[in-house]
Amino acid sequence: MNLIDQIKENARKYNRRIVLAEGEEDRTLKAADRIIGEKIAQIVLLGNPEVINGKAAEFGLKNIGSATIIDPKNNPKQQFYAEMLCEIRKSKGMQMDEAMKLVQDPLYLATLLIKNKEVDGEVAGAQNSTGNVLRPAFQIVKTLPGVSVVSGAFIMIFQDKKWGQDGVMVFADCAADPNTDENKLAQIAVITAQTAKNIACIEEPRVAMLSFSTKGSAKHELVDRVVNATRIAKEMDPNLLIDGELQADAAIIPSVGASKAPGSPVAGRANVLVFPSLETGNIAYKLVQRFAGAEAVGPVMQGMAAPINDLSRGCSVEDIVSTVAVTACQAEAAARK
Repeated sequence: MNLIDQIKENARKYNRRIVLAEGEEDRTLKAADRIIGEKIAQIVLLGNPEVINGKAAEFGLKNIGSATIIDPKNNPKQQFYAEMLCEIRKSKGMQMDEAMKLVQDPLYLATLLIKNKEVDGEVAGAQNSTGNVLRPAFQIVKTLPGVSVVSGAFIMIFQDKKWGQDGVMVFADCAADPNTDENKLAQIAVITAQTAKNIACIEEPRVAMLSFSTKGSAKHELVDRVVNATRIAKEMDPNLLIDGELQADAAIIPSVGASKAPGSPVAGRANVLVFPSLETGNIAYKLVQRFAGAEAVGPVMQGMAAPINDLSRGCSVEDIVSTVAVTACQAEAAARK
């Protein structure tokens, strides 16, 4: 069984409830039909029921009748959610008239459903920008206690099984935070290791904190930031297998790791790569995806108090199905804490 199939199988066991905010969108509807049919998750669709049911009939979708459909424009609980939003945002001066408008926005309503524990997670982004998806998430769901950064990890699946654990690695941050400091880097490292274990099925995450230097081979404030982040991550999770600063070859090539960082528990055997900045992470995962022909699953958004995952607007039906399965597994991992 490949990793994606394993993630889907795990999601079936958990039977989590996931809201799809873009319920009228064609790919989303087709994905929802498959998800329900394959019993990957319970589905809540936000949108006009007539539009949704009309498209389901047009596309020959047989399972949409098993989804819960909520119309944000004609929701009998609008007043309840507006009051809830006013309470959450009262420090920002939220007024009832503004709240009543916002709860008709599917992206805001989806996060309020999460906050009210009516659903376990959200997937959106087939029609909306990352900023639009994450803005209500930051305002309503917010981040995990003690976490100040949301990051985006990619699960990289290689045809060559020598990389990572049987061809599976996790890269971060590749999608979310352009303003990384040493504390944020440390948080990203710890949370990405959890993603590697809980979602990517990596039994023993080995985290490499990447830099252009290995163990003092270069002196620079950017190197110091990675060194300090590694120290902070170890304090956050003393059991975590983590090392840095490491150059990329020292992190993943056993002979180079043994030469440049002898005695390291990670060098040459890393299966989790934490990049020193968003631009390096984003560039790296795209290069690896194209040059190595690796499958990139994600981004898996990390650090939110509940799982909210953002799709590419160019996503496929299969991308949405896989992302819902990932979100369900995240929800299960969060519930176990």
